[in-house]
Amino acid sequence: AAAEDVAGRRVGVVRALAEADGLEGELRAALEAAERALSAAGAELVEVELPHMDAAIAAYYAIGPAEAFSNLARFDGVRYGHREPGAATLAEQTAASRARGFGPEAKRRQILGAYLLASGVYDEYYHPAQKLRTLIAADYARAFSACDAILLPSSPRVAWPLGEVADPAQLYLADVFTVSSNIAGNCAISVPAGVGEKSRMPLAVQLQGAAFADAQLLAFAAAIERELGALGVAPAFAARGGESV
Repeated sequence: AAAEDVAGRRVGVVRALAEADGLEGELRAALEAAERALSAAGAELVEVELPHMDAAIAAYYAIGPAEAFSNLARFDGVRYGHREPGAATLAEQTAASRARGFGPEAKRRQILGAYLLASGVYDEYYHPAQKLRTLIAADYARAFSACDAILLPSSPRVAWPLGEVADPAQLYLADVFTVSSNIAGNCAISVPAGVGEKSRMPLAVQLQGAAFADAQLLAFAAAIERELGALGVAPAFAARGGESV
């Protein structure tokens, strides 16, 4: 059934991103293998453009923390979230509950969001980010008028070994290919694409589709996994073998 769904469908490829200097060679090879897999399944590859993709990460990390600050404000230890005992006042309970209930990244995003929404800062960062969001959504609308899904890398590099990176900014930059679907309201799926020959780390590609095109993306993802298996590219496994990851 998945093969029938994919045959004759169009998949967009963004050559500017596939050939970008920041994309590691193993990820570029995985992307090319996924293109061959989709072609073998009967899909048609067409070139599309996402001209504002390079601004997506800047827009996301202005919008995302602001939304986190707003959405997580209700976690006060009374109605939602962890409640820390022993507080004498509501203010103490809220502060203690949030300090214990939220992890470092949640706290970091809430603090950043509070700053971005502050008077005098809002117009400098948050408002321009929302304008970028509109431009990015328009780019996707044009692209999806020419294709049914877009094939992209999941990350510009292979996975870091556990504990290698402590700087959150480096982790944020690794989201460069994924955050655009979040701020545009699209659906997306990351698909295993084997193991790097040199790095011995799992590789992946992603498919992005218009809002509510989940079933169609699952069909494309199934086609990639099936055809890569037929080409001898096994699903991603841990570097030393064993259980799939």
